[in-house]
Amino acid sequence: MAALIDTFYGTGRRKTSVARVWVRPGSGRMVVNRRSFEDYFPRETLRMIIAQPFQVTNTSGQFDLIATVAGGGPTGQAGAVRHGLARALAQFDDKLRLPLKKAGLLTRDPRMRERKKYGQPGARQKFQYSKR
Repeated sequence: MAALIDTFYGTGRRKTSVARVWVRPGSGRMVVNRRSFEDYFPRETLRMIIAQPFQVTNTSGQFDLIATVAGGGPTGQAGAVRHGLARALAQFDDKLRLPLKKAGLLTRDPRMRERKKYGQPGARQKFQYSKR
């Protein structure tokens, strides 16, 4: 992808998903992993999550979005795209940073799956205690 002057970039992360998001002024076309936005995220709730930065900044339909997402599941990927989109919009115009920050869209969601510890059956599970 050619880096244009009017293209703005943001990296978004959530759980184990990483999204690379490019935003440029346009007609509101959205492409995720070279597929249409509606095709890649068929659930309406996930589409609403991704559109939040546009709604907070009142810029719906003013930008084209191109994203590449890897890792995790659909919910984590949607959260990662939202985070990357918010970062790209903040890079586009510094005045948009305050409403995005107040809405909590520039903060990375730190919740991750807890790792499984050695010698145990799961992350929180312990072997059953036996008195005798």
